[in-house]
Amino acid sequence: MAMTLDVNGKPLAVKAAADTPLLWVLRDELGLTGTKYGCGISQCGACTVLADGQPIRSCAMPIEGLAGVKITTIESLGGAHPVQAAWVKHDVPQCGYCQSGQIMSAVALLDSAPKPTDADIDGAMDGHICRCGTYQRIRAAIKDAAGLAPAAPAAVVAAPAAKL
Repeated sequence: MAMTLDVNGKPLAVKAAADTPLLWVLRDELGLTGTKYGCGISQCGACTVLADGQPIRSCAMPIEGLAGVKITTIESLGGAHPVQAAWVKHDVPQCGYCQSGQIMSAVALLDSAPKPTDADIDGAMDGHICRCGTYQRIRAAIKDAAGLAPAAPAAVVAAPAAKL
């Protein structure tokens, strides 16, 4: 099947079976490898891209339904997007594998809710799995990108020293 996909503002010709997941077209045909393969069953969020501004899991989205849809990948942000800058400022990535999907969902959130509440953030980021456990830094980065003061990290209370 030959079709044209609108990816990052450009019409791109692709040739793949209609049921080919978008992720593989992005990575294998178009060379856009910023979007990652995670679980392959739409559960972890690593493969998240935007379709007409809404986050979708590209690993489970066949291309046949994407004619005329504007697909946005991490490459479109160019590395200097305010969410990416906040990610760096808050030292969010550890292994980094899930980060492109997390960032795309954060971008969609801030486009729809420029001053998100904690509940907004929780809802938007639900279903994104970070094996490194950087969830608190992700929340702080989103708030920072939104111009909100990020929550202070929880105080660490040292255990009293043992008396000899």
